Amino acid sequence: MPASGKPSSQQAPQDAARESLHRAQILPTLSASQCRHFGLLKNDRQRPSEGEMRRVVFLRRAAHRRFEPPSPTRRLPHQTQRYTDSPSIARVAGAARALPGEPIKKLAEHDLKRLKIDRAPVTARRRRNWTGYGVAALIVVGALVVGLRFASPRTVQTTSVVSAYPSQSYTLLNATGYVVPQRKAALASKAQGRLEWLGVLEGTHVKKDEVIARLESADVEASLAQARAQVKVAQANLALQVAELKNAELNLRRSKILVPSGAMPATQYDADLARYDKAQASIDNSRAAIVSAQANAQAAQVAVDQTVIRAPFNGVVIEKHANVGDNITPFSQASDSKGAVVTIADMDTLEVEADVAESNIAKIAVDAPCEIQLDALPELRLAGRVSRIVPTVDRSKATVLVKVRFVDRDPRVLPDMSAKIAFLSKPVPPQDRRPVVAAQPAAVVQRDGRSVVFVVKDETVHQVPVTTGAKLGDLIALDGVRAGDVLVRAPDAQLTDGAKVNVAKP
Repeated sequence: MPASGKPSSQQAPQDAARESLHRAQILPTLSASQCRHFGLLKNDRQRPSEGEMRRVVFLRRAAHRRFEPPSPTRRLPHQTQRYTDSPSIARVAGAARALPGEPIKKLAEHDLKRLKIDRAPVTARRRRNWTGYGVAALIVVGALVVGLRFASPRTVQTTSVVSAYPSQSYTLLNATGYVVPQRKAALASKAQGRLEWLGVLEGTHVKKDEVIARLESADVEASLAQARAQVKVAQANLALQVAELKNAELNLRRSKILVPSGAMPATQYDADLARYDKAQASIDNSRAAIVSAQANAQAAQVAVDQTVIRAPFNGVVIEKHANVGDNITPFSQASDSKGAVVTIADMDTLEVEADVAESNIAKIAVDAPCEIQLDALPELRLAGRVSRIVPTVDRSKATVLVKVRFVDRDPRVLPDMSAKIAFLSKPVPPQDRRPVVAAQPAAVVQRDGRSVVFVVKDETVHQVPVTTGAKLGDLIALDGVRAGDVLVRAPDAQLTDGAKVNVAKP
């Protein structure tokens, strides 16, 4: 083509001839299957279209391949003969020979050069397509993994936030025991009889010598009245003997005056003297009888008093063993009788008795500070001191009995309550007696440079920032959560806020 860009006078007829060749010879000769092979409809063979020239390029390529004999390395002789003998090829060849001034070989070479396909962009495009497919596959797989992770709840171990005390940081050892009153009495009567009156119930506070119960006492009261009457009889006999002694003394004095003068015989003096001695002896006897009668009356009074049960000290009734109408028989093991009526305890003498392993007894000393926690009152912490270490070892348990007295008292503390004792290295200061919120250190993890915990609520975890404090034994103080919250223990890096979880059973 010239530099002006316009087709030359020689090239224009060639292009027109080539176009007429394709329209008149090639397109009409194609069969329906050949049209489908080249992407043409059968009706398109007679109808020029806008993309006809593009289709002609492919038809040219096919025509030249059919016209030229196949290479010996690619086709067999009989295949070459079949292609060269084809009527359509002959028609195409004849039409090609009709092109003026241009041999068919040059025409084929010219068209083949125009039909040359650059494979490099296709290969690069295919590589780009495979890379895109790989990235898309990775994205899909990652999305599936993440979706499955969030779709199926994870199973996690949990721990609870508790209220802890700073005293745990200087605890030497812990022991368990029971609250025991050091002064305790089971009240009964020495007398045997039926319980007539009971004036207390469990929990009643009593004073020393206060009447608690009475037995039937009609018989012993009658004996007391009789003994008192005998005392009066003895006293009356003494008065009679005293009067006789006075009379004997007057007669003896008269005889002493009259006998020397001869007015009375000497025998009278002897008789008066004997009567005086007898009266004096009778007085001594009457006095002894009075003492005996008084002793009998006192014994009867004691018998009456023994039917009355009194409190031996200030205390609280902690147990009632008998009811009105029960037969009270001291030291009896009969099933139909009761030995004791009630049991009282002095609450001011309450102590905690704990068994300490003999291997740890060296850590404890008398008057060492302690902290007492009652299982029934977990929020209550009371100060205590070691009062006694019993100097004997229980061989069956290899423990030593340690008694701890209460320094701080609370009216809610009752005998036989179970208690925990923390033996401390120093007394608890007032500021450390208030509880703090604490949890296991494994529940605290770092997220974005902050200390956080994962709170489990309604099978969903919520990330909560916290501030850590001092270590309290095997716990750590936390600020930002509340006692009773359930935390994920040892959360991993994949656990996120809002994730669904299943709580593992302990």
